[in-house]
Amino acid sequence: MFENLSYLALQHYWWAIVALLGGLLVFLMFVQGGQTLIYVLGKKETERKVLVNALGRKWDLTFTTLVTFGGAAFASFPLFYATSFGGAYWVWMIILFAFIIQAVSYEYRSKTNNFLGRRTYDVFLFVNGLIGTVLIGTAVATFFTGSEFYVDQFNRSHWQTPYGGLELAFNFGRGQTYLNLSLGLAVFFLARTLAILYFMNNVDDDTILGRARKKLPVNALLFVVFFLIFLIGILLSKGFAYDPVTKEVFMEPYKYLHNLIEMPVVGIIFLLGVAAVLWGIYRAWFHYDKCARKAIWISGIGTVMTVFGLFLMAGYNHTAFYPSVYDLQSSLTIENASSSHYTLIAMSYVSLLVPFVMAYIWYAWKSMNKTRITTQEMEDDDHAY
Repeated sequence: MFENLSYLALQHYWWAIVALLGGLLVFLMFVQGGQTLIYVLGKKETERKVLVNALGRKWDLTFTTLVTFGGAAFASFPLFYATSFGGAYWVWMIILFAFIIQAVSYEYRSKTNNFLGRRTYDVFLFVNGLIGTVLIGTAVATFFTGSEFYVDQFNRSHWQTPYGGLELAFNFGRGQTYLNLSLGLAVFFLARTLAILYFMNNVDDDTILGRARKKLPVNALLFVVFFLIFLIGILLSKGFAYDPVTKEVFMEPYKYLHNLIEMPVVGIIFLLGVAAVLWGIYRAWFHYDKCARKAIWISGIGTVMTVFGLFLMAGYNHTAFYPSVYDLQSSLTIENASSSHYTLIAMSYVSLLVPFVMAYIWYAWKSMNKTRITTQEMEDDDHAY
């Protein structure tokens, strides 16, 4: 089956797989968002225990998806993996460390006589929620704004800054860095918004849900503001295009706006995704009693579609998905950064297992969510997080 596909078709197929995993990852980061709200929504220890255990049922899904995303990127586009993880190493090391302390926190937070104390592990969870969302959002933004590196004739990447990628988020003197941080903050507030919708779905406590509903419009509004800053910025700026024949990379005015127009299916997916995210928020905010439990699915599916559309906008239609602002011709495309034809064919057969994995995740999620978490349950459960 896959043997009959051209090399270019396989490259497009695997960029779509990476894009889908990226969308799932951003959706599942509601766990990170919820960790930053533990002390905002939970004023008593029992209430905080309810929130932590609601998130504890799902935290491993986010970590697993992050690892799967990295693995798919490594196997299908190894030059991108080597360039990004090798050059922006401080960003990825900090992200990895943040997820390590998350795992440790869920394991030891409620252990008897843990020497760090419960509050310390709660701080670790907050750090993971803040750093994990902002830095991952910043890293994705560089697909549109570029990084400072060049690739030599041996496919070795050389970064031109000594900050290991941290300059992409915090060096405001550099070009479009504000767009990177805008997307990072948009992901942060989106994760908090999705977390609130998740709590409405999973928690049965009127006090907690009352606080959550009050926090929903603030976080949703901040998400919309930062996302619009990023979106308008990339649509009105020059983008990184390449000639399909000569492979020469050049700057094209309104490139990403052109991509939405010239790829109507991608544009429709993206716009429907944004609309679904906003519709889920609206339903939870204004129709609390009827629709709050379903809102996480409306906005969650919308999140996956929106991020999926963004990735396709960054990599399809002869666009350099990992551009270099130091040396345009070193920019990475789905054509020059991918694995061999044989490798992509072999991996494509493995990718047929993805629907089964997603079905298992859905079944496990549904099984764990048959009953909503209550304060009484946490008081009686000696094995809670």
